[in-house]
Parts: sequence; structure tokens; C-alpha cells
Amino acid sequence: MKYALIIPDGCADEPQQSLNGRTPLQAARTPHMDAIAAAGVVGRSDNVPPSLPSGSDVATMNLFGYDALKYHTGRAPLEAAAQGITLGADDWAVRCNLVTIADGNMVSFTAGQIPSSLGGHLLDCMQQECGSKQWEFHAGVSYRNLLIYRSSGADAPFAADTTTYPPHDLTDGPVAEFLPAGPGSDILRRFMDQSEELFAADEQNQARAAAGELAASSIWLWGQGSRPALEPFQERYGKTAAVITAVDLLRGIGQLLGWQIIEVPGATGYLDTDYAGKGRAAIETLNDVDFVVVHVEASDEASHEGDAAAKVEALEQIDTNIVGPLHDHLKATGDHRILVSPDHPTFLRTKTHAHGFVPFAISGSQVSPDASESYDEATANQSAISYPEGWRLMSDFLERPFP
Repeated sequence: MKYALIIPDGCADEPQQSLNGRTPLQAARTPHMDAIAAAGVVGRSDNVPPSLPSGSDVATMNLFGYDALKYHTGRAPLEAAAQGITLGADDWAVRCNLVTIADGNMVSFTAGQIPSSLGGHLLDCMQQECGSKQWEFHAGVSYRNLLIYRSSGADAPFAADTTTYPPHDLTDGPVAEFLPAGPGSDILRRFMDQSEELFAADEQNQARAAAGELAASSIWLWGQGSRPALEPFQERYGKTAAVITAVDLLRGIGQLLGWQIIEVPGATGYLDTDYAGKGRAAIETLNDVDFVVVHVEASDEASHEGDAAAKVEALEQIDTNIVGPLHDHLKATGDHRILVSPDHPTFLRTKTHAHGFVPFAISGSQVSPDASESYDEATANQSAISYPEGWRLMSDFLERPFP
């Protein structure tokens, strides 16, 4: 049996006036997702417990079948795993965004999708000026970077009640009341203040501003956590697996679960990603593993930008270039199951992640069709198939007859 999961990140949404009262899923032309719905079942799952932040770290952990209330320690240690950064038992990782803040407001949580070359340069400046044996700044991709705390036998400055905030949840809003708070926050705030001074004086960064593009005004520190202890997926579910993604967070979870990490040239983690390349890679990867996961960030990025048309376009690209070819391949190879599900909702109205149920569709072997005709939020809300604890869906997808 072969299995596939396609994740259109953050695609669940609200009805939009600009889309004639439809959600992006309803407005998009998605014949292949609708075909999966018609051939199988549509349901809904809640992948983000109310007590945890509504981020992809929590939501994808649950979607992959691991109870985030038990396993989640923070977003940054998952991304550290993706970068091959080993954390000791008492070490911590902190997500380090490059952001643009002006007049006290979060103008861009990506510093205008800052190039990796400039981002790496700015992280090198931070390491030279602020780093030490205990504090390491690690450049990642574009605005996504890390700060690592090495304990060296000392007590960590952070605790469970250290509070930080995702910058993508602050888009267009004031930041002063969302600065780090609690144990260790004085250190994080100091680094953020130092970055502001360094970046304002950096010639390369200011040249970007002079060219009419957004420059990085500072770092933003959040998502801290210690090393998680995740049981390998093959031991837990008896399946070999691989993940295709352009996002370090998903790579990191995959690394910790023992999955193959498939790199696709042209996969950007943005709206311009190579959708068709991801679809081809998924088909090829199924020659080597039982289960392939294809994650696409574009629909989530469109929501963060408040761009309904771009979100519809991203969903149509996912449907045409990933869902369709992969579903056709699975049907031609024999026994299979395919699952389409976002991790969490991301609302165009707020430009942020949200708690709440998301729709999923499953078809394939031992899946008897229900009355569903389309894949969208309204259809899922009418379904009797519901997973208030979203992490329970994975075992049923892999093993249970539906409905």
C-alpha cells in the first residue's frame, strides 16, 4: 500500500467578500481535490489545541500523528534539526526572524523576503558583535534564522513561562506590547535592540533600502524550545516516509521522525515555488518509501499578505501540478490512500494563523464514498467525521476503513 498526504498550508479560511462570499477553497478551480472528495470521504480535524499557539509547528506535529500537548517544546528546535544543529539535553533554540519594523509597527515579518545572501551577512554581524560560546547565531534561508543557547552546564535562562510572539501574527500592527516577557526575556530584548543598531549602520542593508526595497530593521526572537523527544515514525506507524518541503520547520520534524528529506530545485516556500517539480518528486519518491508528504507554503504566504487572488491561484497550482498527477499515479499503481489537508486555518482577514477545524479529504483503498461532492470548509462542516484531537487522524488514515 502506498500513501500520500498533500498539505496546502493554511488554506482553510472564511468566506471573502472579494470572492463573492466564498472561501478561497470554494472559489478555486480544484477538480482533482474535488475528485478525491467525491471518490472518498470529507471530514474535519482540529490540529491546534487551544492551549498552544496556532502555528505550523503545533499543527503539523498533530497532523503527522503526534500529540503536540505531549511532544511539542517549541518551533525553533524543530528548525534546528533541519539545519543539522544538534541540541544538547539542556540547550535551547530560538527562532530569529529578520523583520522590518517602522513607527512601532510590524511592516514585514520577512523583511520583504530578504535574500539569503544578505540575511546570512546580517547574522554573521550578529555573531561577531553579540555571539559567544553560549550564544550562536545561525543563518538559515531568507528571513528564517536561529539563535542557539548552549548550556555548558549552566542553568538555561528560559523557562516554561517565557513568552514570545510570532511576528507573522503582528503584521501591520504595533509590536511594543508583544516583546519577549518572562525568564530570559531581558537577554532576548537586548539582542533585538543591538540588532537594530547594527542593521541601521550596515552598508549592505542600507543599500537595499536605497534601492527602494525593504531593509531589515532588526531581529525578532520567538518560538524558543528545548530538544523534543519524538518516536520515529516507522516505529510508531510501521511505514517508511519522506517529506517534500521548502520550509525548515517541516524538514526538521521530518528529520526527527526519521523521514527522508527530498530537496526540489525551485521549491522556494513562497508563491513562486515549483509546484510541478514537487509533484514529479512525490511520484518518484514513492518508488522508495511507503508514504510521501508534500507540503506547500504558498497558500499560507498569500494569507499572510492578505491576497485572496494569490491564495486562489496557489490552490489551483497545487491542484493541477501536485494533487492531480500524484492521485493519477497512485490509482495506476494499485492499493493506495491519499489525504489532502491543511495544518491550520490562516485567515486573509487577519493575515494570521488561527485555531479551529480544517477540512480534509481521503480516498483510496477501503474508503467508501460518502455524499461529498467537493473539498471545502462547508462540506467538511456537514460531515459526521470529526477529529477534535487532530493527531488521531493519522493512524486511521493509515489503517482504518472509511467511513
